Amino acid sequence: MVLGGCASINEVPVQRATVGPRADSIYNARFVRGYARLPTFDETAKFRDDLAGRVSDYLTTHPAIATSPRASQFRFERRVDLGMSKEEVTLLLGAPDAVTADPERMKASADIFWPEVSKQAKEMWTYPSGWSLYFDADRLVDITVKGKPPIE
Repeated sequence: MVLGGCASINEVPVQRATVGPRADSIYNARFVRGYARLPTFDETAKFRDDLAGRVSDYLTTHPAIATSPRASQFRFERRVDLGMSKEEVTLLLGAPDAVTADPERMKASADIFWPEVSKQAKEMWTYPSGWSLYFDADRLVDITVKGKPPIE
């Protein structure tokens, strides 16, 4: 009986996370969806150069962030993190595929984590590869992902 319970834990289709996807992962997923192939080296290099320019411009106009520990999320990791603003998320990942404030849609996406997520989430942005980002006003307050192997 105990083994059966452990097996079902590994099959949970939704995971809650404290960090979201990397900018290049979302770029690749969108590229494959649009072109039915992976981007070439040159296409990936152009994306990374464009992103580096946008990040540099953002940090120049937001010096408080540029000198904070959060700057590494932009400069090196290029990964969404809890507490980021909508502007920061959009800078890294681009516009969401969908936006909703419908509690039923958010509940369906958060699945078993909805009781906790619902305490702060007022809006949800969805991105490729099963990522759902939950906002309270302008701040990212929760993240879930569907259909991924367990996050390590």
